[in-house]
Amino acid sequence: MAATVAKTPIDTVEKLSKLRSAVAGLDQISENEKSGFISLVSRYMSGEAEEIEWSKIQIPTEEVVVSYETLSPPPEDLQATKKLLDKLVVLKLNGGLGTTMGCTGPKSVIEVRNGFTFLDLIVIQIESLNKKYGCSVPLLLMNSFNTHDDTQKIVEKYSDSNIEIHTFNQSQYPRLVVEDFSPLPCKGEAGKDGWYPPGHGDVFPSLMNSGKLDALLSQGKEYVFIANSDNLGAIVDIKILNHLIHNQNEYCMEVTPKTLADVKGGTLISYEGRVQLLEIAQVPNEHVNEFKSIEKFKIFNTNNLWVNLKAIKRLVEADALKMEIIPNPKAMNGVKVLQLETAAGAAIRFFDHAIGINVPRSRFLPVKATSDLLLVQSDLYTLVDGFVIRNKARSNPSNPSIELGPEFKKVGDFLRRFKSIPSIVDLDSLKVSGDVWFGANIVLKGKVTITIKTGEKLEIPDGTVLENKDVKGSADI
Repeated sequence: MAATVAKTPIDTVEKLSKLRSAVAGLDQISENEKSGFISLVSRYMSGEAEEIEWSKIQIPTEEVVVSYETLSPPPEDLQATKKLLDKLVVLKLNGGLGTTMGCTGPKSVIEVRNGFTFLDLIVIQIESLNKKYGCSVPLLLMNSFNTHDDTQKIVEKYSDSNIEIHTFNQSQYPRLVVEDFSPLPCKGEAGKDGWYPPGHGDVFPSLMNSGKLDALLSQGKEYVFIANSDNLGAIVDIKILNHLIHNQNEYCMEVTPKTLADVKGGTLISYEGRVQLLEIAQVPNEHVNEFKSIEKFKIFNTNNLWVNLKAIKRLVEADALKMEIIPNPKAMNGVKVLQLETAAGAAIRFFDHAIGINVPRSRFLPVKATSDLLLVQSDLYTLVDGFVIRNKARSNPSNPSIELGPEFKKVGDFLRRFKSIPSIVDLDSLKVSGDVWFGANIVLKGKVTITIKTGEKLEIPDGTVLENKDVKGSADI
């Protein structure tokens, strides 16, 4: 039976002292990583997590969550725009692997469209920006120890591009054995399984510890635009940058209106005079349905974040970024372990003049599964200068809902099952389950459901048009 963390301070002090000694002997990580880890664990063990008092929650005003439509237009003058962009750095979170989609290596090297990977598109976008305005926006990639080696090799192919690409690693922390609160690597787990990257909230100390933050400040950079590498909508927006510089906002979170697919996403609230991120995990059980309601909490966090570099330096040096801790229990080879993580969005409450900007949905186009890949590879989008542009022929502002069965989960299987990606401009929803194979030039419209029994196989012929169809076999086509 796994021991729970006792509340008695003596027990806590003893456990922490033992842990500190064990961590001191881990030569694989730096002193900064050791102290960051111990600080995280001691915060967790002290149980300092503040309970949210539901009655104190207020919906943010229009001053706190600004509508994108109300932002001033950016300067038309090329020179003024160059001046703005020369203050900017783009940082992509590149620590994730493509394993859930059946790929090896960093997720950012999955091919998204026309043979281009996420990383290719990011580089092309910044290249065209630098070329158009004569500016020098650098690209930073925050890797984890899981993606570092592969990424170093991959970025070599961009050596001829007109952008500076910098990589740095986020922290590497030991997984904690639940039973006795010891580090897993001390239990003979020599490989990568003994370690974990502690979530993207670690971006701030890692920027500082890597030396990148000081280097950027010395080049006159002022803002960093942080986004997930798999969000194809997270492109540099001059209008947002212009607004933040003029209003001296130290932090900006892009939010967008919730749909029924986003009800679990974190939202922004005003709480005790500050803007704060509220995640579903912080919500008391009796209020979960209220949290999910689109009527009350109308927006959610896209994880596109704009942050002032000097403010990051000030807060990291003061050790003031104490974001909510997300405990993530796992089992490694039968051993119950705990990894403690933080999220970058939760840092919003520590920055001065922090705001949200309610942006169009087009700025949130994440590819988390092959169903998302189907959307971005279809005629619903085109590719222009590395930017994924939505097809104006679709009148419905929201994308079709797509559910593909487990046969389509891995990218390789997904690509094999489509001779070409169907036309989905007029599709409302698609649900596929079973052994289904799509021919070329298929058109899907309205609501299409394809359900094939186990042991049976369906091949949909080239050129088929399916409109508002419930398909159970070839006779229904």
